[in-house]
Amino acid sequence: MEAILLEYVWVLLVLVALEGLLAADNAVVMAVMVKHLPEKQQKKALFYGLVGAFVFRFAALFMITLLVNVWQIQALGAAYLLFIAFKHIYDQRKRKEHSLEPEATKGSGFWMTVLKVELADIAFAIDSMLAAVALAITLPHLELFGVSEIGGINSGQFAVMLAGGLVGLVIMRFAAHKFVKLLADYPQLETTAFIIVGWVGVKLTVLTLGHEKLGIIPYDFAHSTEWKLIFWGVLLGIVAVGALISIKKKKEQQA
Repeated sequence: MEAILLEYVWVLLVLVALEGLLAADNAVVMAVMVKHLPEKQQKKALFYGLVGAFVFRFAALFMITLLVNVWQIQALGAAYLLFIAFKHIYDQRKRKEHSLEPEATKGSGFWMTVLKVELADIAFAIDSMLAAVALAITLPHLELFGVSEIGGINSGQFAVMLAGGLVGLVIMRFAAHKFVKLLADYPQLETTAFIIVGWVGVKLTVLTLGHEKLGIIPYDFAHSTEWKLIFWGVLLGIVAVGALISIKKKKEQQA
């Protein structure tokens, strides 16, 4: 039981870190989207954006939990995570601003800007919840408060996904500026975060290929300790290399 709880805590810590970096990226994009508005309207638009983020994240969570065991949904989720990871790296190599550019909202009125912020919220919610699902779905089953399943998914796994979503919202509301500053000081961390998102997409791909109704790879391997060790080992390697490169580039800038 202790080993299971430790695994849950570890996944939650990884989600907190990943949500922090993704929330910072989202905060930067939203700031760009509203900056053409007067200051008072900027605050209102960002407030509506936060409300939208709250609604869409929970909507995404409940929709995903209802469909998470459908292999076609898993495949689409894996493809989406891999797409946004590769797109970010490609855009960075081309020296384009990630995601939405200032021109996307230049000249837009207040409510049109709010609408575009809400549409961005939907994309952010899907990013966040898919990453949370891919990390949590292979956790050992854990029954919470006498409830075995919520929406067709184990209650313990659901709790981790829910916690990840809440953490993302809290960071967007209260701590995004600190993560934005961290990304400004160590911009390589943003790329590291999206490489992690891509690797999480690989995990969801393995889960899809090992689905009982697909059976391209053995189901037991997709849920095995061996695969978990490979996944977490590579993830820690990505984090370590990303941190080292970020620190090295920071020192080079200061030299």
